[in-house]
Amino acid sequence: MTVAQKKDLALQVIGRLEKQYPDAKCSLEYSQPHELLIATRLSAQCTDARVNIVTKELFAKFHTINEFADADIADIEEIVKPCGLYKTKAKSIKEMCIQLRDEHGGVLPDTLEGLTKLSGIGRKTANLIMGDIYHKPAVVTDTHCIRITGKLGLVKNKEPAKVEAELWKILPPDKSNDLCHRLVLFGREFCTARSPKCAGCPLGDICVSKSE
Repeated sequence: MTVAQKKDLALQVIGRLEKQYPDAKCSLEYSQPHELLIATRLSAQCTDARVNIVTKELFAKFHTINEFADADIADIEEIVKPCGLYKTKAKSIKEMCIQLRDEHGGVLPDTLEGLTKLSGIGRKTANLIMGDIYHKPAVVTDTHCIRITGKLGLVKNKEPAKVEAELWKILPPDKSNDLCHRLVLFGREFCTARSPKCAGCPLGDICVSKSE
């Protein structure tokens, strides 16, 4: 498939998913920018539903970046334990908040380079912040995005950074972030990792991997 054909296919996917899921937003719950950063860090190898349960308690106890920076790491660990890898996640949460306080005046960086210098923050999370907080073009290559764009024939790679690079070449910048959110919803409802529901799928006729 040529780049031009992939661009055309991407536009079809975008149009159909916009109709299927008119409200495209992150499923992680937050009220302040730093809360989305922390919630996304906790979501590694954990469901968004569980993260939302944990962050309700976490954000009730620690309201600001300064409070996280000054917190006893054991208190953070105790709350985030249900998310798994809790020692690593608690350590990076405290460290990133110290960085935000001491190096950025309590404001999240508005560049991928700046965000990925924060403790525990990779390109996936950085892109999410760029899109949802700063409303800039972003490509969030989570498991849904990687799996589904591969099945559709839009990308050939499975490595997140390579998938991101491929998608930047074919997605309209103003549609990319919302598409990634819609792919999560689509991946949960139709294109599940196990036993995808190809019957009735809104992308069935344009999917190269559709099960007969």
